[in-house]
Amino acid sequence: MGVAERSRRSRDPIGLAVDELETPALVLDRSIAVANAALMGERMATLPASLRPHIKVHKCVELARLQMEHGAIGVTAATVAEAEAMLDAGVPDVLIANEVVGPVAIDRLVTLAGAGDVTVAVDDVGNVGEIAARAHAAGVTVGVVVEVDVGMGRGGARDVASACEVGRAAAELEGVRLRGLLGYEGHCASEPDRATREREVRVAMDRLLEVASAFRRDGLPVDVVSAGATGTYDLTGAIDGITEVQAGTYILMDRFHEPLVTGFGFALSVAATAISVHDDLVVFDAGRKGIGGELGSPAAPGRDGAFAFMHEEHVGFRYRGGPPFRVGDRAALVPGYAPTAVNLYGAFNVVEAGTVVDRWLVRARHGEP
Repeated sequence: MGVAERSRRSRDPIGLAVDELETPALVLDRSIAVANAALMGERMATLPASLRPHIKVHKCVELARLQMEHGAIGVTAATVAEAEAMLDAGVPDVLIANEVVGPVAIDRLVTLAGAGDVTVAVDDVGNVGEIAARAHAAGVTVGVVVEVDVGMGRGGARDVASACEVGRAAAELEGVRLRGLLGYEGHCASEPDRATREREVRVAMDRLLEVASAFRRDGLPVDVVSAGATGTYDLTGAIDGITEVQAGTYILMDRFHEPLVTGFGFALSVAATAISVHDDLVVFDAGRKGIGGELGSPAAPGRDGAFAFMHEEHVGFRYRGGPPFRVGDRAALVPGYAPTAVNLYGAFNVVEAGTVVDRWLVRARHGEP
């Protein structure tokens, strides 16, 4: 056993106070996560759409199970690896809200179809054909939903005719089962003005529902019309014809989503240590490699703090009234964007009443097989 392995084994965090963790460390407050899951379950129960949370946010089986305990019908994943991790752990119904292209990835997808209910997004006739051929050869069936570009300008069929072409191909091929449609209104989800966001969501979902109407005219199945995000769940989920919503970040929350939705607490933080204090500046040991910097900076801990900079291993804040931290002091930093922060770590330190009670793995992180 090498030095690094001996050191790792000697740092079992179970039973430690949060302030005893080596920093930076990913921390999950279990009671807040449970409350967030329960609140979303209660709110979704009042809407016509079902909840299919996106687990790209946390990549954690325990959190996925918690979401399903509070009403989710299944989960959404971004990658085959994420779907595989969920199915391996017994989550029975996974939607991959992304195109899966190339023989290696498709063969992996086909293998998953023999382990549970798997559906994947498609927007290309050739891609549908390859998935169908490989699935049929393996004796399995892969569910597919045709992705429609509803204004995001990323993946998805660009018009009704193109979407119907992909849908007809899927309906005619053995090895795939056409289930319906998918559209992601991410370009609406970050609009700060709620009235404007609601108008933009309506426009986006009208595009998706227009394709749904065309599918029905062509005799194509539309059992699933999947859309939505944390920033739009209550707007998208209230629209007649949308069957499921893919909100995910609500269970952890972050600074990016805080102004968009109400009632959800910050279950996620990164424990950090003040490693340098000079004049009004406090520097903590959680930079881009410890908390990420996408879609916003972490919140300044303490009072009267303002973000100053972020480097690879450092994040700095300035304090008007003088620094409230000394070298060695600890702080809980709320990430700007939860999915990026989580992807930097192998596990959550699960905390109750300030004590680490468990470790939940972050599975299938980007770049892992």
